[in-house]
Amino acid sequence: MEEKIQYKIDHKTKPKGSLGILEELGKKICLLQNTLSPEINNPTMLVFAADHGLADEGVSSCPKEMTYQMVKNFVKGGAAINVFCKQNGFNIRVVDAGVDYDFDKDLDIIHTKLGYGTKNILHEPAMTKDLCKKAMQIAAEIVREEHRKGSNLLAVGEMGIGNTSNSSLIMNKIIGTDIADCVGVGAGHTSDGYKHKLDILTRASKLYDVNEPIDVLATYGGFEIAMMCGAMLEAKELGMIVLVDGFICTAAFLVAYELNKSILKNTIFCHKSEEKGHQIMLDYLGVEGLVDLKFRLGEGTGSAVALPLIQASVNFINQMSSFEEAEVFCTA
Repeated sequence: MEEKIQYKIDHKTKPKGSLGILEELGKKICLLQNTLSPEINNPTMLVFAADHGLADEGVSSCPKEMTYQMVKNFVKGGAAINVFCKQNGFNIRVVDAGVDYDFDKDLDIIHTKLGYGTKNILHEPAMTKDLCKKAMQIAAEIVREEHRKGSNLLAVGEMGIGNTSNSSLIMNKIIGTDIADCVGVGAGHTSDGYKHKLDILTRASKLYDVNEPIDVLATYGGFEIAMMCGAMLEAKELGMIVLVDGFICTAAFLVAYELNKSILKNTIFCHKSEEKGHQIMLDYLGVEGLVDLKFRLGEGTGSAVALPLIQASVNFINQMSSFEEAEVFCTA
């Protein structure tokens, strides 16, 4: 099949390799779907939201209340992720994984609250191992339902004040990178704010001796990060295309990768985040971001804006004429 796919790509009306990364993407999707006619159907964006006990330590420049306020903004369609999903044909669903707020039950979100935020890591692990696994299982069921509806592409996003801190700690434990190289400015710290954040995370990183991926996720993660991890792993099992966004999403992916390294076959890394540490993550995984737009927003926005490029890689394989079909003959 790989030879057939490469033959089809090489015999389009173009010089071999001239569509560069689009050719690599198209081939990847053909191999994943085991077909010469790949498809992207009903792309799904799941935005998981949760709060973090560590936010009480002032690791974010934004107040914790912004988490629930942004969830309401997502529902109203007013956030960047809404704009880009609408533009590019994503079905977007917002998931309350553990926001510190009681939403109206009639609000158009998926209500799966596991708690009113995680615990403060400076005092105890963020969540129990059982609760972490439950978060992953809930997300897996949500993905199964989207797949049953005909979706074969999953992107995940997140909202949770303080979650770049949790992601930095996950990165530190899984990759082994010095904590100072894992910590960035997040939502926009001042120099003093950054120093405070680094101090808190340095202390937190020394508190727990955990090595197994699930233990790292439970100790240092968040409900939304655990759900992103579970969602991506389930999408892999279902043979879906998995789109990875920026720093926080890649931290969740690190855990998924350590649990099932074959998930790389399904995965497209959509962009390189401006958040410090993201390039180190990408290097660890041996991958490159599809684009570099200097994003550091999260929400899944990098994946949402990258979808047209991914769709283009499928379209040229399906719609572009071969030399024979076009009656164009190259003797070179």
